Amino acid sequence: MIKSIQELEEIRKKALEELEFRKQQGEGIRVVVGMATCGIAAGARPVMLKFIEEIQKRNLKNVTVVQTGCIGLCKYEPIVEVYEPNKEKVTYVKMTPEKVTRVVAEHLVNGKPVYEYTIGYEENKEANN
Repeated sequence: MIKSIQELEEIRKKALEELEFRKQQGEGIRVVVGMATCGIAAGARPVMLKFIEEIQKRNLKNVTVVQTGCIGLCKYEPIVEVYEPNKEKVTYVKMTPEKVTRVVAEHLVNGKPVYEYTIGYEENKEANN
């Protein structure tokens, strides 16, 4: 129970600081890993853990990793979507922990998506076979 106006002000201040932190995080890069049953069965969990490990190792404060349900493209699982402010979403498919290292280094750090891991590349490859 709140016992004073001062205590209420402290709660308000903390809530506003957390809200501001979330706003700042929203301005960064968001990595979304498909973690529905199909994604997990295809290996999404180790992929997500590798993203978290690589991002922490590089101390990338502007990148958040979140999970989502079914993205709707089960044959391409594990799927990872990268959202950057004012840029088109990049969808990576058939991801592995080994591919994550390159995506983090080239895309998240240097801003250059790894085209051969994207859905566009995969669809072109299928169309030409």
